[in-house]
Amino acid sequence: MRKKVTVVGGGNVGANCALRIAGKELADVVLVDIVEGVPQGKGLDILQSGPVEGYDVNVVGANNYDLTANSDIVVITAGFPRTPGMSRDDLLLKNYDVVKAATEQAVKNSPNCILILVTNPLDAMCWAAFQVSKFSKNRVIGMAGVLDTARFRTFIAQELNVSVENVTAMVLGGHGDTMVPIARLTSVSGIPLSELLDQAVIDKLVDRARNGGAEIVKYLKTGSAYYAPSAAAVEMVESILKDKKKVLPCSAYLEGEYGINGLFVGVPVKLGARGIEQIYQLKRQPDEQAALAKSSAAVKELIDVIKTKM
Repeated sequence: MRKKVTVVGGGNVGANCALRIAGKELADVVLVDIVEGVPQGKGLDILQSGPVEGYDVNVVGANNYDLTANSDIVVITAGFPRTPGMSRDDLLLKNYDVVKAATEQAVKNSPNCILILVTNPLDAMCWAAFQVSKFSKNRVIGMAGVLDTARFRTFIAQELNVSVENVTAMVLGGHGDTMVPIARLTSVSGIPLSELLDQAVIDKLVDRARNGGAEIVKYLKTGSAYYAPSAAAVEMVESILKDKKKVLPCSAYLEGEYGINGLFVGVPVKLGARGIEQIYQLKRQPDEQAALAKSSAAVKELIDVIKTKM
């Protein structure tokens, strides 16, 4: 029996998630959106690509959650996108209601699923879904670090004119302007980044990675990134469905790790069939810990605002 993944949100991120999941033949896909006809049309379009691309899974669109029953994973991408000049924080209250409703329906129809959150502001939306779902902490995961490290790796590879496949990177903290790229744990085929670039260039690349999403919003003007975010979410889906146990930076609920309690923050985790199977604690330099504390404080501020609505 094939696995089933529900993708909530038929916009650019959600539709590309559905396409990538189908293209990798990871699972049957249900694409859900409140706009009548949009998920049905996009689902049918993706389904009809199968004979050409060579994948053989079922893809269907819906405006309700009936067809999502017994999904193995529910990926929540629904929400309002950022517009130029809008920070992720501005999205908070607009997207809280969206995520709350989606989580309630996901839990009702697929009580044993794993939730992957993509909607921004990511870490706060993870906390909201965790509270609403009442799931164990290993079954609510945020897509952040995979995307952030992809951006960081891309910029490093461009700077050095090397393959992105040779670049490994690590990012901690909240998803957004306060994220904490760990340059000392970043390397090219094992060569520390500090041996290849001077600190001024590294700082420039770190800053660009922090603002990678905003840079794309500035260009698009009427939308935000979706190719890389969907690719990042699907890497997480694949690791879970195939029990690959990849170690990836994801937003996870911390209970004392890194000196943080009761918040979702980006940290390296092992992703397998049970969701988050292990959280890895890295030794931090004082400046890194200070930056992580600042980042987690920013997440807490958002959660405190959500609490006023609950």
